[in-house]
Amino acid sequence: MSIYDYAFRRLDGGEQPLAAYRGRVLLLVNTASRCGFTPQYDGLQKLHAAYSEQGLTVIGFPCNQFGAQEPGSAGDIASFCRKNYGVDFLMADKVDVNGAGAHPLWQYLKRQKRGLLGRPVRWNFSKFLVDRDGRVVARFAPFTRPDKLAARIEALLA
Repeated sequence: MSIYDYAFRRLDGGEQPLAAYRGRVLLLVNTASRCGFTPQYDGLQKLHAAYSEQGLTVIGFPCNQFGAQEPGSAGDIASFCRKNYGVDFLMADKVDVNGAGAHPLWQYLKRQKRGLLGRPVRWNFSKFLVDRDGRVVARFAPFTRPDKLAARIEALLA
């Protein structure tokens, strides 16, 4: 299996195959609207604006597994992100990233790159960076600000 064998449901309800992003660098992030890390939406949007034309795709995956910090509906999430952070990068429908109900994509990501404390995602705004060939090349903890990823992203886009 590769990352391109997975798909997810977008916030608008449509099915989105990751194969559509073959040849692009991906930044996949589990997100939440009521988290201390929520201001990272701003940094993610800045990465999207700066690098999307060069081949970066940022995808947010709202998740309510950590402190119930993403309780809203798809419409609530989309409205919050757009109004407060100007988000126009792709957002998935709400997913679980851990446990028996974890989305298959997130099961795959965790198998590819362990975190500091093992495989489980420990909190909102964990980030996985995928190169143009679909390899998961890095995993970043929630406290890693998006602007700190710019050099890694630039290297993969070169």
